[in-house]
Amino acid sequence: MRFPRSWSIAIGGISIAILALWLINSLYALYVQVSWTTPWLATPILIGILLLIGLAIAAIVYYVGIFQGWWAKSTVSPQQLPKVPVEKTAAATANLQAIDRQLQQIQDEVTRQALIDKSREIAENLARGQIRVVVFGTGSAGKTSLINAIIGRIVGEVGAPMGTTTRGETYTLELKGLDRQILLTDTPGILEAGIAGTQREAIARELATSADLLLFVVDNDLRSSEYIPLMGLAQIGKRSLLIFNKTDLYPPIDRDRIVTKLQQRVQSEIEPQDVIAIAANPQPVRLESGEIFTPDPDIFPLIRRLAAVLRAEGEDLIADNILLQSQRLGAEARELIDAQRRRQADRIVNRYQWIGAGVVTVTPLPVVDFLATAAINTQMIIEIGKVYGCDLNKDTAQELALSLGKTLTSLGIVKGAIQLLSTALTVNVTTYALGKGIQGVTAAYLTRIAGRSFIEYFRQDRSWGDGGMAEAVQQQFQLNRKDEFLKAFVQQAIDKISIGNRE
Repeated sequence: MRFPRSWSIAIGGISIAILALWLINSLYALYVQVSWTTPWLATPILIGILLLIGLAIAAIVYYVGIFQGWWAKSTVSPQQLPKVPVEKTAAATANLQAIDRQLQQIQDEVTRQALIDKSREIAENLARGQIRVVVFGTGSAGKTSLINAIIGRIVGEVGAPMGTTTRGETYTLELKGLDRQILLTDTPGILEAGIAGTQREAIARELATSADLLLFVVDNDLRSSEYIPLMGLAQIGKRSLLIFNKTDLYPPIDRDRIVTKLQQRVQSEIEPQDVIAIAANPQPVRLESGEIFTPDPDIFPLIRRLAAVLRAEGEDLIADNILLQSQRLGAEARELIDAQRRRQADRIVNRYQWIGAGVVTVTPLPVVDFLATAAINTQMIIEIGKVYGCDLNKDTAQELALSLGKTLTSLGIVKGAIQLLSTALTVNVTTYALGKGIQGVTAAYLTRIAGRSFIEYFRQDRSWGDGGMAEAVQQQFQLNRKDEFLKAFVQQAIDKISIGNRE
């Protein structure tokens, strides 16, 4: 039986008063007795006893912690809102600034504006500092029921058929001891059939990748189709809790076995304490009396772990996710810019390969000297360099062209190209035309290999890679020697240089 707080205070106060009176009376009696026998000693003894009592009280107060609490209250400034770690904030801000500069290089207006909007959204999320918790999993795992149980009110249709949730539904959640607002988002189920299911899954995956904290919900051991997206998200740095729901459907021994298996499967990326067994919406049971009883949701382990993670890691979760989002956006921007540059460079190569073919066809040159003496290849290299933001002078470009020409010859690619193209040409033209046109077609083909090699050279910041120029050229030769490509290339070459008209 617990007494009211006021009673406890009153009883404590009376007890302290009685002890104080007893102590005063005892000290007075001692003082009188000593002063009667030894007057000069009475006062020092009294002072010494009072000092000892004071020290004892101070020690008790200190070790109980009252003194420490008072000191902290007197020296600590008023509580401020938590801030995202400075280093990570600075890194994310720098990334966003760099991305904004990158986005200005994208030529497609629609694509550029979409990425600018993403960048602004990331910056706004950084400023707001909300913690985004996303619930992710199959449509039958009980995600909505889990959210219902967490926030304590109905936020969606519990027990809805798969596919009911077609977009992310977000709800706010307050957590004691955490000053930041928590956004709890339900997502469409994954692994649903049909085009609509694929579209909903794409939405769910996008929401999952933008989460500060991911709650991945399953209702049994992980299937391969669940394991792959979960581990993929964890490997990119997504903080995750694996939730084993619907445990009320399993006997205790089976439930424990499944939890152990889940912990073992994800141990490389998720800690054992982050694999949590719950029953968000327990099934009704029939009692011996015949009554139907519905148990309360069993989600306390999740609530406890969720609170612990958000309180201990909340600031880092926000910072890590903002940094991750900015890095992903930067990578997307770089891929778009690279594809844009690649298209521009391919058009340059395509143009110069046919220019070279036409020149060599009109004025035949020794095969070995195709790339070594052709000024058009030097100009091609200069233009490709400009696409990738590298301004080369004529001498440097010519040196690169000569070096690559020698590499083509030393690797036997020139001879191999002649053999390949001769075989392909015999199918399309006469022997006479073949002798007249082979040099032109070969020149176009070798110019293409050279141009594609230099595209990779500039893409890698003017580096040939670990294998050097020889490996890069050999790789392009292998990519451009497939039968289907050669047939199409030869036909295009015939049309471009009009072999048949020059017989």
